Amino acid sequence: MKRREFILALGGAAAAWPLAARAQQGERVRRIGVVTGGSTAEDSDAKANIAAFRQGLQQSGWTDGGNVRIDYRWGSGSAENIRKYAAELVALAPDAILAVGTSTMAPLLQATRTVPIVFVNVADPVGAGFVDSVSRPGGNATGFIQFEYSLTGKWLELLKQIAPNVTRAAVLRDAALTSGIGQFAVIQSVAPSLGVEVSPLNLRDAAEIERAVVAFARSPNGGLILTSSALSLRHRDLIIALAARHKLPAIYYRRYYVTSGGLMSYGYDLVDQFRRATGYIDRILRGAKPADVPVQAPTNYELAINLKTAKALGLDVPPTLLARADEVIE
Repeated sequence: MKRREFILALGGAAAAWPLAARAQQGERVRRIGVVTGGSTAEDSDAKANIAAFRQGLQQSGWTDGGNVRIDYRWGSGSAENIRKYAAELVALAPDAILAVGTSTMAPLLQATRTVPIVFVNVADPVGAGFVDSVSRPGGNATGFIQFEYSLTGKWLELLKQIAPNVTRAAVLRDAALTSGIGQFAVIQSVAPSLGVEVSPLNLRDAAEIERAVVAFARSPNGGLILTSSALSLRHRDLIIALAARHKLPAIYYRRYYVTSGGLMSYGYDLVDQFRRATGYIDRILRGAKPADVPVQAPTNYELAINLKTAKALGLDVPPTLLARADEVIE
């Protein structure tokens, strides 16, 4: 081919490139870090959350592998892993970080006060010192809280409705978190009006959890309340199994536990939080500052009941409770 023909052919090929592809040639690829507290990459729940996040980003014009790159780190309920992964992500100099779970926030804020952070599934960010206030976060973090503390009192009310004979309730919580202390305090405050004695069981490791639940189950009319934390998620299979083995009615803070065999849950729609978080990430990538973007509470709550588990426990679920449920598992 002659030189002139080659140049003409090359020019024709360039003209045929899609306009969008040529526009992306000069577009800087943004980087987003994602770090989770209690989940693993294999969790079906986590996969659904990430799928909603990626879909939301795409709807806002951000495509993973195109104009944005997403780096994932899975904490799996290990404080050591979370600290390590928080530092790793910050070292990558991302444009924004999605922080999933209360346990991720302190390590991230220790690693950076400049990289924008959008959090989901975080309890009491003001009380924990992650933000200055809900309306004006003031630092480099904003996002979506799990629930108002007042909601946790509903767990005991619902447990009493589905299992009226319960007069004792063990509250499994992570005492190292301000949210663990706060959730127990609210449950404790409503307990006298419901005729229930509550006691805290600390979540540290599997052996301690099993010893504590076995000891609690030796007396009759007991029930369990699992509060929100990364350790709750890490030990979810053990806790569900212990509740079944010792015939303890239990209520959980997320529907995931009910689909895995737990009795009942009442809590926020986490997938919805991931969808809404993409709007915040989009705003930050386009220039917004987390300090000026208000923290939001959940707008969707779900009540889920597992009838198979209720039958195994010898419980008759009140029709009024069934009518209120968003999901009933046969």
